[in-house]
Amino acid sequence: MSIETLKNALPDYARDLKLNLSSLAAEASLTPQQRAGTFIAAALASRNAATSQALLAEFAPQLSPEALAAAKTAAAIMAMNNVYYRFVHLVGGDYKTLPAKLRMNAMARPGVEKADFELWSLAVSAVNGCGLCLEAHEHELRQAGLSAEQVQAAVRIAATVHAIAVTLDGERAILNDAVAIAA
Repeated sequence: MSIETLKNALPDYARDLKLNLSSLAAEASLTPQQRAGTFIAAALASRNAATSQALLAEFAPQLSPEALAAAKTAAAIMAMNNVYYRFVHLVGGDYKTLPAKLRMNAMARPGVEKADFELWSLAVSAVNGCGLCLEAHEHELRQAGLSAEQVQAAVRIAATVHAIAVTLDGERAILNDAVAIAA
């Protein structure tokens, strides 16, 4: 499946998503590695098979094996961290002072530049809605010298990829319901 196939799978009412996908696939404020890794991490975080397959087919060839593994690692580790730190952030209290006691070694040595891994972690955190993680990753990215436009570009990619996944899931649910009703 290609990015064109993914766009063609979207219904007419999602035209803006198609246009956003096209423009973001050529987003010039990010390096090719940053852009490709952001698409892959966001797709995996969005949990839609068609979206993940299409964006992996499109962007994985643009990454070294190490960068591809790092983008996948960002999606995996942030899936855990976003749940835990969203809990800490929302509940507050003593939990902020307790050690997480969760292994996160991959964050220390992700196999790519730290800023790229942070960018991918930010995109996944945007999909998963963890405010504490968003704040932490945005701070690290700005400290690393990324501009507001670059940070925003990663979140725009995450938002668009997630919207595509949600739309495809919704359409599949409608189709499944129609088939079940007809049976």
